[in-house]
Amino acid sequence: MTSSLRFLMCAPDHYDVDYVINPWMEGNIHKSSRDRAVEQWQKLHNVIQQHAAVNLVKPQKGIPDMVFTANAGLVLGKTVVLSRFFHKERQGEEPFFKEWFEANDYTVHELPKDLPFEGAGDALLDREGRWLWAGYGFRSELDSHPYLAKWLDIEVLSLRLMDERFYHLDTCFCPLSNGYLLYYPPAFDAYSNRLIEMRVPEAKRIAIAEPDAVTFACNAVNIEEIVILNQASDDLKQRLSNEGFRVIETPLTEFLKAGGASKCLTLRVTEPVRVELHASAAIESRVMCLEGHLLDSGLINQALDVVVEAGGSFQVLNFNLGEQRQSTSSAEVKVTAPSHAIMETIMSQWIDLGALPPPQEICDCDLETVIQRGVAPDDFYVTTIYPTEVRVKGQWVKVQKQRMDAAIVVSSDESAPVCKLLRDVETDDRVVVGVDGIRTVRKTESREQRNTQEFSFMGAGVSSERRVELVVEQIAWELRKIRDHGGKVVVTAGPVVIHTGGGEHLAHLVREGYVQALLGGNAIAVHDMEQSLMGTSLGMDMKRGVSVRGGHRHHLKVINLVRRYGSIAETVKSGILTSGVLYECVKHQVPFSLAGSIRDDGPLPDTQMDLVKAQEDYSRLIEGADMILMLSSMLHSIGVGNMTPSGVKMVCVDINPAVVTKLSDRGSVESVGVVTDVGLFLSLLVQQLDKLTHPYPVTLTV
Repeated sequence: MTSSLRFLMCAPDHYDVDYVINPWMEGNIHKSSRDRAVEQWQKLHNVIQQHAAVNLVKPQKGIPDMVFTANAGLVLGKTVVLSRFFHKERQGEEPFFKEWFEANDYTVHELPKDLPFEGAGDALLDREGRWLWAGYGFRSELDSHPYLAKWLDIEVLSLRLMDERFYHLDTCFCPLSNGYLLYYPPAFDAYSNRLIEMRVPEAKRIAIAEPDAVTFACNAVNIEEIVILNQASDDLKQRLSNEGFRVIETPLTEFLKAGGASKCLTLRVTEPVRVELHASAAIESRVMCLEGHLLDSGLINQALDVVVEAGGSFQVLNFNLGEQRQSTSSAEVKVTAPSHAIMETIMSQWIDLGALPPPQEICDCDLETVIQRGVAPDDFYVTTIYPTEVRVKGQWVKVQKQRMDAAIVVSSDESAPVCKLLRDVETDDRVVVGVDGIRTVRKTESREQRNTQEFSFMGAGVSSERRVELVVEQIAWELRKIRDHGGKVVVTAGPVVIHTGGGEHLAHLVREGYVQALLGGNAIAVHDMEQSLMGTSLGMDMKRGVSVRGGHRHHLKVINLVRRYGSIAETVKSGILTSGVLYECVKHQVPFSLAGSIRDDGPLPDTQMDLVKAQEDYSRLIEGADMILMLSSMLHSIGVGNMTPSGVKMVCVDINPAVVTKLSDRGSVESVGVVTDVGLFLSLLVQQLDKLTHPYPVTLTV
């Protein structure tokens, strides 16, 4: 032994797969070899004992998973938070672990019996001792995290698990010495991945692929520069070696059948305390009340789904069911969120459902004064289509001129709140911010209809289309030839480019010099930046392809941000915008023109709302073009086609064949029409361009 570290282990005398409480146990009931399990455990024990001390807790008959001591509790210094197991099959372990900790002079804290928390399986200390990573979603509840912060006096960072195969944090997440992190990003939601990236520098993050994840490479024991695990690919071992770690593989296949490996089989019981650091937790809780036909309208389910989908948790404190069909029900629910921002997102949607705080907690709305014309305060409340009231001086006052996607301005006499578009807010206007003191007012029957009227955009998926590789190959050669000869390619693009996932590919074309000008409208710029800043496009999660509740507000937030800086270029210069199509245009000095229309929100400061000036700008940028790529924008494509001289090659890509037809009908005969999903087209185009190594003198057939 060369380290002062100490681990707790439990011999597998009674280990077996007796039940199914995780996906790994499926099909493995009583299929584990006891002899092989003992042999594998002993090898792990011997490896760890060469580098650290090992204590043993006595195994108990009838409790087969006691071998996974990581779930005994969470230790820091001489304090331990005992586990509260989610499944009854493991709850029998609790008194035996408690007995061991008390016998070894630990101060033991116990959570409420109905609050699951599964110890160091779901709570991992940063190896530098700076904070505690705490998982939730399958076995441990988010509401347990404030207790951890309080009892251990340490900052708690909450991570939401999304893949049921990785039901404990330690199955997909392993903090390593010197600030490194070994983890599997797809196991977490977007918020958690952003939190990880904010706390761990890119150079210190070792993200693994699925083949390593499913062999539990992250379920590793780290002792200084040593990483002990079940199995790792050659690539992962090389990456760890490059960072100064030495990998020791010890097969634990028998324990994988129950969903565990080396980390699960050990509990580090010597965790030093950093006395200069103290407790904090970003977790926030609120109590809210719902009233109406909660069950038959589906309102209660919808409200609770909002919480879970946003990454929060809930506890129903009271539920009073209406005794008759016409009677209304009421519920009092405690909502918990991992951050203030997520809580605000949840509360905004609960307001849409008519939720209110308990009467004693209702307060006046918060107001902030506009300091820049046309720019609302950062946290302004974004209105919906529903009648809204705000609380002013203890009274509910109806908002006038109700409309969607506006701010609420309260006059100086506090008598007439009114909806205003962002561009219409004036200096010294007082705008409602946050979610306090706001409610929507709707009749009961409208609530009952709400379960069939989802307030979101783009619910339908994208249709698949025929293979287009051949025409893409020809277009790619032409693009490469134009670029290598100093020619000019103009792209006209609609927001569908972003919605279908083509934004990253269009940005690649700009970055690699294939685009010399970009024409579009307000929408493509807004949703390109929305995707870059928030991971959504018109409220759609671009990675998961599903609507994000409350996501319809994101584009308004982006517009407001850019208006604050004055332009897209200034937003890039500020360091806020660091990726996307418009970012690449600014970075590589590719001119762009955004032509406004009557439907535009905001608009962005760069958007030209004078149609005549926009047409002139378009015409100027088209001059000298060798090719124009028209990407899924009927309005702009036809407009550009009408002002483009002959001799300019055109490629019109749209899922709607009528767009190509209309373009030809208007005299744009030198065009290639590609009827397909624009995201697929751009993906194939980039792949083909990346294959090319030199220009090829091919002529585009039209």
